[in-house]
Amino acid sequence: MHLKRISGAALLLAASLAAASVEAKVIDQSDIGFTVAHTAQVAASPDDVWKMLRLPDKWWSKEHSWSGDAANFWLDSQAGGCFCEKLPGAGGAMGSVQHARIIFAKPGEMMRLSGAFGPLQGEAVTGTLTIQIKPTAAGSAIRFDYVVGGYMRFKVADVAPAVDKVLGEQLAGLAKALGGSLAVAPDEKKGGEAKDAPASDERAGSEPGLDAAVADLVEDVPRND
Repeated sequence: MHLKRISGAALLLAASLAAASVEAKVIDQSDIGFTVAHTAQVAASPDDVWKMLRLPDKWWSKEHSWSGDAANFWLDSQAGGCFCEKLPGAGGAMGSVQHARIIFAKPGEMMRLSGAFGPLQGEAVTGTLTIQIKPTAAGSAIRFDYVVGGYMRFKVADVAPAVDKVLGEQLAGLAKALGGSLAVAPDEKKGGEAKDAPASDERAGSEPGLDAAVADLVEDVPRND
């Protein structure tokens, strides 16, 4: 996410984005922060999803970069690693920007990043993006949860929907790079706990408002085992 001008950034983001072809919604917000959640299903194995996840230059939108070129993204998928971007400058000078830092990495299952994306980088907020991968009969289900909290000069009611759309666009880009999102029939969607929830959902009691709160976004699709 990138907008050089802080003033009105949330509204500009919201107006400029097309609807993402994934399930997404703002699941919680208050005066000091918000949580957004997104899911998609793809016909790719968890290992293939993980491999693509490590290549943001192939799926993160250049429209939400600082350099305007997705080829400048890179991601070191170990704890402490960087989701960063090169910033080529005049006369061959090379700058860089850190979008987020990896704080948890379990190949084929979950990646967690700490970072305030785009215009939020200039605010006194923290952002935590959790990416979970679940094996399904058709391939994999992918879920993004982004939790933001702290002091910001935006109105949460304005910025939360804008960030929701931007993160949804990135998940749509990841799904497209993996062959496209799979359609889910309406009767496959279930509210409440999914019977075949990922292992991380077992921690719902210790992470209220994150995994348990978005269980209704993950379809109840049986595993292959």
